[in-house]
Amino acid sequence: MMGWAQKERVSLQQYADDTQLYIACSVDDAASALSILESCLASLHSWFCHNGLALNPSKSEAILLGTRQRLSSFPISVGIQTANSSVPISDHITTLGVTLDSNLTLNSHVSSVCKLSYYSIKALRHIRPVLTLDMARAVAASLTQTRLDFANLVLLGISSSNINKLQRVQNCLARVVLLDQSSPSTSLLSQLHWLPVPKRIEFKIATLTYQLVTFGQPTYLSSLLTPYQPHRSLRSVSQNLLTVPRCNSSFGQISFSYSAPRIWNGLLLAVRQSPSLDSFNRNLKTYYFASQ
Repeated sequence: MMGWAQKERVSLQQYADDTQLYIACSVDDAASALSILESCLASLHSWFCHNGLALNPSKSEAILLGTRQRLSSFPISVGIQTANSSVPISDHITTLGVTLDSNLTLNSHVSSVCKLSYYSIKALRHIRPVLTLDMARAVAASLTQTRLDFANLVLLGISSSNINKLQRVQNCLARVVLLDQSSPSTSLLSQLHWLPVPKRIEFKIATLTYQLVTFGQPTYLSSLLTPYQPHRSLRSVSQNLLTVPRCNSSFGQISFSYSAPRIWNGLLLAVRQSPSLDSFNRNLKTYYFASQ
């Protein structure tokens, strides 16, 4: 399958039970890109039929991703033709548990996370009087904190209003766990040793960057990072730094290739040189709490 995807200039991403095709295009070559994509889908449908498989258009989704300004001038398309059917262009899709909208604002995703989190918090509030503090913390971590942390890498650079929505969820959770409705939320998070939402996002990115720098895993991201090599001998050559690529757009600055080196280089050298992933996580959490 990879062979025909490359031949048709369409990128391919495969998961356990899902296949995603995508193509980059500008407003000027939108028609050409659509034709290429539909040709690729026709080849895919033919391959499926030849191998006793089926391509189900009713379970397929299509979306245009771009800035609001670009999409406003993009030619309107009724849908993508595949398997003798038309897959309509949607304004949002859900992939691997993350809801993506056309402008990548993640508004729908944040709203969904908050709704489900408040439902869990309400359930915890009902049983909190009969739980010990340790039990309440365990339930909170398994039902709500994991939902806030799930795929939070993609939340870097989202609007402050969305960050505030997620932070209010965590603050509400802390008040329920500690049975405290009056103390400042920062004090409650500190008691529970919980990093606030923005730092949890940076924590996840820094942890992934450590794995890439130390182990080269996952390989599909390792090519996005480049060790810093000064043009002449400087002390920074031994600082375990990464090269931050030039990027003038705010849209590009939320990419992993830009944000990961920026966050990594901002850490203390002692944190970056941690001998193991466990020690890195401990040192990083201590550093973030100390810098608040």
